[in-house]
Amino acid sequence: MKMFDLTGQKAIVTGVGSPRGLGRSIALGLREAGAKVAVISRSARVFDIAREDGFLAGQADLTDRAQLEQVFADLVAQLGTLDILINNHGMTFVHEAESVPLEIWDRMLSTNLGTVFHLCQLGGRIMLRKGYGKIINMASVMSFSGGNKIPAYAASKGGLAQLTKALANEWIGRGINVNAIAPGLIETEMTEGIKNNPARRDYFASRMPIGRFGRPDDVQGTAIFLASHASDFISGAIIPVDGGFLSS
Repeated sequence: MKMFDLTGQKAIVTGVGSPRGLGRSIALGLREAGAKVAVISRSARVFDIAREDGFLAGQADLTDRAQLEQVFADLVAQLGTLDILINNHGMTFVHEAESVPLEIWDRMLSTNLGTVFHLCQLGGRIMLRKGYGKIINMASVMSFSGGNKIPAYAASKGGLAQLTKALANEWIGRGINVNAIAPGLIETEMTEGIKNNPARRDYFASRMPIGRFGRPDDVQGTAIFLASHASDFISGAIIPVDGGFLSS
């Protein structure tokens, strides 16, 4: 057995709506390791990415439970089964805590946490019947830190870390590894607001001993590791991929 070989594995990756996003990079890494990959986004751009990269694709607003269940079922049917689930989708919103609109709070908790549990539940049912599976959630360095002016994001990512551990406790003895990756500041469309804000950009830069922001490809290797047999004895881990942010 080649420890990092994903040949024959069937994977779903969410949040693959940006040509230069983290989700696309991870999906490409899985494909290059041998997996058959299906991708999901709320953006119609997912179909262009899928055509270019050789993925199956589905479009859905994952906060709509009916849409989520339908796109998940359709893609699993096309894949034939599910071995790897990577919950990469999410949203952020910068605002002072005292005036965050509650509808934003509700949507962010639903998007970043509620939908992840729903997908884990659907994927977990398939994997439990097989006695094998890998679930990888996309946490954040803000799973460890409260950040500044991102209360809903920090709360959702802190909750996601605890959800990962809770599912790991229930499922590792039944063949499913549940782990999370906690990226630092990665150069994607989602982080352009930080890069364009001198104060926030300088704060992050000062906390990153590596001396640069991350690139989507910097997360690829960790995702392949957690999706492969190389991580069979790891579950409930929240792995920072942050250029040293948390250690500074």
